[in-house]
Amino acid sequence: MLSHCKPAVILMCVIGLSGCTSAPDISHSTLSSLEGFSDQKTGRARFKAKRDVSSLNEVKRIYLHPAKLTTGEHTRYVLTDKEKRVVLGEIEAQLCFELSERYEITTTQTKSDAEIHSAVTWFEPTGAAASGVAAVAGQFIPGPIGLRLPGSLGGLGAEAEMIRDDQQVAAIIWARRAQAVGTDTPSLSRLGDALQFAEPFADEAARIMSPEPAPAKRTYSRDTDPCLKHGSRVDAGGIAARIVTGLYAPTDRDADSEP
Repeated sequence: MLSHCKPAVILMCVIGLSGCTSAPDISHSTLSSLEGFSDQKTGRARFKAKRDVSSLNEVKRIYLHPAKLTTGEHTRYVLTDKEKRVVLGEIEAQLCFELSERYEITTTQTKSDAEIHSAVTWFEPTGAAASGVAAVAGQFIPGPIGLRLPGSLGGLGAEAEMIRDDQQVAAIIWARRAQAVGTDTPSLSRLGDALQFAEPFADEAARIMSPEPAPAKRTYSRDTDPCLKHGSRVDAGGIAARIVTGLYAPTDRDADSEP
């Protein structure tokens, strides 16, 4: 269908095809409890969440457990060991970046007021070939609205919970699929969309887990940053590549971080 579209109408062709994509999946969970959640939606993400503000206000120091990856038909793709490491590493990094702005991060579990558990529960690979075509076609469409072909649309489902005194005080189950029309950047990596969505997931999770009123934002130098093992908070190289090529280039944080 797209082969018959002139540049001026590519956008309308993609909109017509975008209805074929299914909704992101938030039906799978490894959380300690599923009681008290409410359905919510923000932007292009679907999620369920709960929070106990009075308990959150008692938390000052948190401990971050390594992220997990659930398996099953809902993952939609078998990841290699390296791909698992990259996806989980990005979830851990983004949660650390966001939560460290609100709480003190401890490296000793017994010294924390609360613990954070997280998991990737759903994954859709990004269609690399269709993403490359989308990046080229996007050059013909003026303005900030990006173009994605339906065959390239990947997705990520993730969840996180804060546990204090063996009680779940805040939690989120979140999922997002790339959109045919919008600001989701194409990628030649099948992990491209999942890695891009780690940041908005972590941002929403940190919001749900924040006390009220929100504390002053914590800032760090390179010497004091508790998330330094995850590499730079700003992927300058990836941003530059996106400007030049129109494509998202994943960062392998393990190679970027210090030993």
